[in-house]
Amino acid sequence: MPIERWNDTEGGLHPASAHDYLPTTKLQEVQRRRLRAVVDRAYQHVALIRERMDARGVKPDDIHDLSDTAKLPFTTKADLRDTYPFGLFASPMSEIVRLHASSGTTGKPIVVAYTNEDLSVWAEVMTRTFAACGLHRGDVVQNAFGYGLFTGGLGAHYGAEALGATVVPISGGNTERQIMVMKDFGVTAVCATPSYFTHLIERANEVGVDLRELPLRVGVFGAEPWSDAMRERIEIDSGIKAYDIYGLSEIIGPGVASECSVQQGLHVFEDHFYPEIIDPDTGETLPDGAEGELVLTTLSKRAMPIIRYRTRDITRLITEPCPCGRTLRRIRRIGRRSDDMFIIRGVNVYPSQVEAALLKVEGTLPHYQIILTREQGLDQMAVEVEVTPEVFSDKIGALEKVRMSLAQAIEHILGIRVALRLVEPRSIARSEGKAKRVIDRRTI
Repeated sequence: MPIERWNDTEGGLHPASAHDYLPTTKLQEVQRRRLRAVVDRAYQHVALIRERMDARGVKPDDIHDLSDTAKLPFTTKADLRDTYPFGLFASPMSEIVRLHASSGTTGKPIVVAYTNEDLSVWAEVMTRTFAACGLHRGDVVQNAFGYGLFTGGLGAHYGAEALGATVVPISGGNTERQIMVMKDFGVTAVCATPSYFTHLIERANEVGVDLRELPLRVGVFGAEPWSDAMRERIEIDSGIKAYDIYGLSEIIGPGVASECSVQQGLHVFEDHFYPEIIDPDTGETLPDGAEGELVLTTLSKRAMPIIRYRTRDITRLITEPCPCGRTLRRIRRIGRRSDDMFIIRGVNVYPSQVEAALLKVEGTLPHYQIILTREQGLDQMAVEVEVTPEVFSDKIGALEKVRMSLAQAIEHILGIRVALRLVEPRSIARSEGKAKRVIDRRTI
């Protein structure tokens, strides 16, 4: 069936999207060829990978099929920190045209590099991302991802330009200006973290701007997990169609995977990023359909080829054909990470579970924080949740009703009771980037 029949964009199929519809056998041929080449490049030019492959008795010539990835060593975020700043580069600095970095917990950032060829791939996969989200030439895209060392801003910027859209490079922050530009420039699509966009909706209402009356029709959101309940709240309050995208700096930035119009999982651009699912405890490769930790191998990265990167994101691969016609496998939306879990009274807790509970209760707002403390050797968990002005003003009736409903919802999902503090609107600090959901005040 011709590719053009499966085009779900108004502006016609963009040439970069052709690989989205490759027959599976052809796609696997591309993957095998690129896998062999990237493993050889990493072995020849990256000392850490060569040492680990040698320790396993594995040489590049041992990689013949996609299943042979299981022979290769994992890469973790700690490896990027330990080899800071340039220890994982496979290209000389004379060929590297850009550096990005993300914040690190030890004071040193995670540094990533790009050659001109890498930047072309990045623009390509972001073009495919925007096309999958229904954007096309003629759209006006307000890019509220942060510019600078963070990969989000420039990654989205060049992809939207390559698509033929008009880009407004506003970056994050200055919310009043964001609203003015959105209104005055006739913006049709916005890129941001979902938590920042909920803040933008809130501020727009305060200044008398109803986003539902603007030309805005699409939101492309990423950089943090967000629930289906959050998506529903965003779409109702702003009148847009909200799409989830996935990426990480260590692999390329945004552009690793994206929802399409069907919104039944995110298509992985697996001609450039080969996905696996492993058991997070044993490292064993799991079959398609099983839940586990997502592992990614870059198939075309030159400056910094990454072999079997442990993302810590928990998901599963969806192999059933997508009605949109794309042959790329999909991952289920990321709702939690193996490393953002904390344990309270023997129960594993993820922030996304708390979000799912509070968004089920009418009268709450999508702004919350989880505060962890330790009292007399026991870990304690409290949740601060903003409620609507109407609820907060009725401190006897409505407030107590919301508190009871929320306590029941959280206990139903987590199986434990937690301390609840319902607070007035705008009392929890807003973030212009990723929201900080957990405040850990425990001392060792």
